[in-house]
Amino acid sequence: MIQQIDHIGIAVKNLNQQLQFYTEVLGLTCDGIEDVPDQRVKVAIFKLAGVRIELIQPTADDSPVAKFLAQRGEGLHHIAYRVDDMPGELKRLAAHQVQLIDPMPRIGAGGQQIAFLHPRSTFGVLIELCQPRDPSMPHSE
Repeated sequence: MIQQIDHIGIAVKNLNQQLQFYTEVLGLTCDGIEDVPDQRVKVAIFKLAGVRIELIQPTADDSPVAKFLAQRGEGLHHIAYRVDDMPGELKRLAAHQVQLIDPMPRIGAGGQQIAFLHPRSTFGVLIELCQPRDPSMPHSE
């Protein structure tokens, strides 16, 4: 079941320029920068009122975010919702004929389980589902 908004992903070409804007102009504090090799991106994370804002820069020309930037330019990439049972939620959505980009969860920023839903099934919005990692499980950053 969806619990809350987890984060908003914003595709950027130059993370350093965006970091300067978000910190100096908007006055937000960057909580960290993380490489996510599986998705071939570097992510800067900001927290605001319980929601993370993720600035996402591709680290490879063939990554999905690089393709998004080439087609649409910088801007809102996806909205992510936190779930409490990733496998169950994916099964439920598939039963509703939602096209799953990730039929099985994978590891995203912060060690969360993540899975994307195709915008063709979600009225044009790229949706990510996130389930926080179990703190008792080891995680390498």
